[in-house]
Amino acid sequence: MLFHTWPFLLFMGVVLPVYFALRRTKLWIPWLMAASYFFYGWWNPWYLILVVYSTALDYLLVTLMDHCPRGGAGDSSEAGAATPTDASPGRILAYGRVKPTLMDRLLRLRFEDSVLKAAYLVSGALALAVIVIAFIGPETLRPAMIALAVLVSLMALGSVLGSRRVWLLISIFNNLAILLFFKYARFVVENLNGVLDWMGASVQLADPSTLMPYGFEYVLPVGISFFTFQSMSYTIDFYLGKVGRERNFLRFATFVCFFPQLMAGPIERAKHLLPQFQSPPPFRLRNLTDGLSLFLVGLFKKLALANYLSLYVERIYENPRAYGAPALILATFAFAWQIFFDFSGYTDMARGVAKMMGFNLILNFNNPYLATGLGEFWSRWHISLSTWFRDYVYIPLGGNRRGTLATYRNLFITFLISGIWHGANWTFAIWGILHAVGVMLTRELERSAAYRERVPRVVKQAGVFAYVCFAWIFFRAASLSDAMLIVRRIFSAGWENPQIPAMMLALVGLIWIYEFLFESRLRGLLAYGAVRVSLAVFMVLYLCVCASGGGAFIYFQF
Repeated sequence: MLFHTWPFLLFMGVVLPVYFALRRTKLWIPWLMAASYFFYGWWNPWYLILVVYSTALDYLLVTLMDHCPRGGAGDSSEAGAATPTDASPGRILAYGRVKPTLMDRLLRLRFEDSVLKAAYLVSGALALAVIVIAFIGPETLRPAMIALAVLVSLMALGSVLGSRRVWLLISIFNNLAILLFFKYARFVVENLNGVLDWMGASVQLADPSTLMPYGFEYVLPVGISFFTFQSMSYTIDFYLGKVGRERNFLRFATFVCFFPQLMAGPIERAKHLLPQFQSPPPFRLRNLTDGLSLFLVGLFKKLALANYLSLYVERIYENPRAYGAPALILATFAFAWQIFFDFSGYTDMARGVAKMMGFNLILNFNNPYLATGLGEFWSRWHISLSTWFRDYVYIPLGGNRRGTLATYRNLFITFLISGIWHGANWTFAIWGILHAVGVMLTRELERSAAYRERVPRVVKQAGVFAYVCFAWIFFRAASLSDAMLIVRRIFSAGWENPQIPAMMLALVGLIWIYEFLFESRLRGLLAYGAVRVSLAVFMVLYLCVCASGGGAFIYFQF
């Protein structure tokens, strides 16, 4: 269900009134959760199973993690444990009791926590049941059942060890396994088959679609990269002690699947969004007007700008060999703005819908093309994702705490993973590497006083924008060969008339001017009521007369 379609308008026409009517009851959270599941199920009801499964498992894992003390097993044992006289000094616990050994837990079921004991028994029995189903049930279910058996076996092991780290690793393994299978399995299989064929081997790996249970289609679930990252961040933050355990499952499920940002973000953190579900936000007319304003801006970006720019970009990039350097440069320039308008438009609409109900989603874009450095660009572009990789990849790798070489290594790994996150294609890996190399080469320069104080701001902005546009070639091209062809033709093809689309350049120019004003001393002028109303009227009229309809959001494929 797309924000800019009639079904979504009808959806909101039902969801909002009922939500406001239920605000003073205990049903407002179940209603939001049900609305979110319906919203996602509109695309493909079967893949709701993934959302529910990921949500339920991470909720359970954090519950079990909460029963494991930091640093290892618990500080007390069950009644009936061995006395200190028959134990080594290292096993004696507080209160004169003895910590059960691993063998005690496995064979005698002596656990320090009844919940962990129950988890061990249930997961062990479930693992056996799943293995039986895998070998006596339909063959199409066998791969999924074996994978599930491995997972529940790990849960049994986690119960025995009583380790918070094991539960964390299970959560990370589970979420990444889902993501890797649906997003990257076919890419990996195709490349491995290519290598095997090059080596002359007769063996070929089967397409991952053959591993799907009967009746399920192997397609990339919309928003899978977003809801898995959001759910996984909760377990990591709980493990690190940054957030408390959410004891209400419905509230946690609503956090994971909150429909405004479920499909394409922003990726919210539990520390920011979960507290907003503790009690219904008060109704304020200002929330409705601000939300509608944000939604209108996002709608304008998508329909009036992104979709219009896509007409030129698709024509050039679908057959780059037929066009000269000017057309290829203009198409790349247009795509830079198309993807910004498309994705930031979605974010604005998501934030607007949430704001109407009284919830605040984080800012995801902050005029990224006004950045004066590549590092600053990534603090302005897709902020929720870049901070996610910073907190859960770059910093755990060591960040900048272990010297220059280690810092550059960590930057390279983080940007490479970020590139691969965007898609199963070598073009995305190259895009990530280009940004990694750019940040590493300019990191010290951007920190120097000469760069900050002597180089004109507009020159720095132009340089960053040019580099970002160059990297976008690899992001947009259909293949690595197409990307290399475009790069070669930009520097070698003729400079014949590219039939410059004046309307396109005028629209982008107006937006660029607005952004410059927004970050200048004249920003206050844009806040005047008359200016805001005039801009809103212009956007509405333009949407009614000139907007380009249709088209899913670009980031739905990621």
